[in-house]
Amino acid sequence: MEKTALVNIEIERGAELLYILDRAGLQLNVALWVILPEYEDWRLVLTARQFDKIATRAAYKLVHEALDTAGFGVEKTPPIMIMPMSNPFIKALRRTFGKARSVDGMRFGGQMIGDRFIEDAYAYRIS
Repeated sequence: MEKTALVNIEIERGAELLYILDRAGLQLNVALWVILPEYEDWRLVLTARQFDKIATRAAYKLVHEALDTAGFGVEKTPPIMIMPMSNPFIKALRRTFGKARSVDGMRFGGQMIGDRFIEDAYAYRIS
């Protein structure tokens, strides 16, 4: 199946979502849109050290509570994947791009990163 393009409205929606999470005190280390072979649509991948200290379900709850409090409705919330800092994909992303001055707006894809093949990606932050 052909994958959909990431359009400006999704990029802006992701940026708005990150702004809300930043204001809520969630310190995200990794935030990027990605297409992985096992999914047929874009996913917003989020990683934070504080998520590793709690259960994954609790991390999703923190994210959704922050979005709800800010009035960022379910209809605007994209598919989100929370991944641990120890995930080989996240570790490889951070090793490869973590020292870059800025990755905001960087596109990459068609390559293996860690244990995952990345079809396409749009990064906001990788630190």
